[in-house]
Amino acid sequence: MSIVQEFREFAVKGNAVDLAVGVIVGAAFGRIVDSIVGDLIMPLLGQIVGKLDFSNLYFVLGDNPQHLATLADLKKAGIPVFAYGNFLTILVNFIILAFIIFMMVKQLNRLRKAEPAPEAPPTPEDVLLLREIRDALKK
Repeated sequence: MSIVQEFREFAVKGNAVDLAVGVIVGAAFGRIVDSIVGDLIMPLLGQIVGKLDFSNLYFVLGDNPQHLATLADLKKAGIPVFAYGNFLTILVNFIILAFIIFMMVKQLNRLRKAEPAPEAPPTPEDVLLLREIRDALKK
């Protein structure tokens, strides 16, 4: 079997196609969730709690002879900084994002119809006859 035929067989298998569709839908869903967090929720939380952008929080680890004030200027000048603020911003965004996804999955699971319980198989005739005999003997 040639490599082209093997690749074609692999590519058209259900699992590979399902995986490709999942990745594409996941990427689109990721952009939707990013928009929900960045455009809808974070501005509201910013109004309620105040500044939620910690990206300009840092400690200067080296000498700062020019007394630069912003993180971008410090990085541009090559001065070592411990920039913990960006991590905090990403962490807060992740927690909000995880909560939103949890709520969405919870609602989707609620909307799904519960599968009906499978019906019990009919009782065999010999069991029915044995039950009748048992009941007759009790009488």
